Amino acid sequence: MKKGLKWIIAFIGAAIFVLLLRCFAFTSYYIPSQGMKDSLLQGDRILVNKWSYGLRTPMLNLFPYHRWKERMMEKGDVAVFNNPANTTDVIDQKEIFISRCVGLPGDTLIVDSVFTTLSMNVLPDYNQEFDFSYPLEKDSLLNLLLLSQNIITDTVIEIDSVHLSRTLPWKVYHEQEITMGKEAWLTPLNQEMPTRIHPLIVPSKGGTIKVYPWNRTLLMNTILLHEGHEATINNDTLYVDGIASNEYTFTKDYYWMASANTINPADSRLFGFVPHDHLIGKASYIWFSKEPSTSFLVGYRWNRFFNKIQ
Repeated sequence: MKKGLKWIIAFIGAAIFVLLLRCFAFTSYYIPSQGMKDSLLQGDRILVNKWSYGLRTPMLNLFPYHRWKERMMEKGDVAVFNNPANTTDVIDQKEIFISRCVGLPGDTLIVDSVFTTLSMNVLPDYNQEFDFSYPLEKDSLLNLLLLSQNIITDTVIEIDSVHLSRTLPWKVYHEQEITMGKEAWLTPLNQEMPTRIHPLIVPSKGGTIKVYPWNRTLLMNTILLHEGHEATINNDTLYVDGIASNEYTFTKDYYWMASANTINPADSRLFGFVPHDHLIGKASYIWFSKEPSTSFLVGYRWNRFFNKIQ
């Protein structure tokens, strides 16, 4: 056999080996931004283990979805996944994102009005009192709500022909906001209110989630994109396959992902819940790192080479 032919065969064999390795074991990705600056820097190149959550069928435009040795993601994992907000039918042809998992299927997270997850130690005191105004016609209803929650208060501040002002625990305002959204009728009186927070339940397979004004758009998008049903919002009501719904039972497991970028988030604040079938793998190691826009001879971050991703 000629020497040149041997080199060609060796090159083809190496290319096939690398292709098989990329399809069935590990793949490499470049970090193009500072979105994960708590763990990864722009210019890092990482290795992603495709067996972390079970090997997903490659070339999903040709073969049906399946996972071998499937397992769940763990909280805190830095994972690579396909963009769940992309409407392309073929999952592995969607854009690729990387974020940290902060919510597993069935978890309840505390989020603010823009769906940023909050630590439990920054939550306001539910019993802290504030002054509120509300329509006089709602006074009987408010008294019933207070009675149902075993809250006793007679601190009426002011009353006129239309409105009544009253000092109430913050939890009364918060629970009304969750259940009524824009239709809530308690109005804070010139005080800096605690952060508006909501209990966000991450959907799990077989789990049922109630629809509230603050989460119905998020649920609608998830049902429409990943659950195989038509979903719309008309007159502030969620309709699933044309039927008004105040709750929905999910058929897949989902995750809530977070990045370190507060200005331009590329995480669940942008694209919502991430279905398990969109996971590519866990980011395992940084195998190469170099400052962006530097010449060939400079900018190498030698101390980051072959570091395990935390």
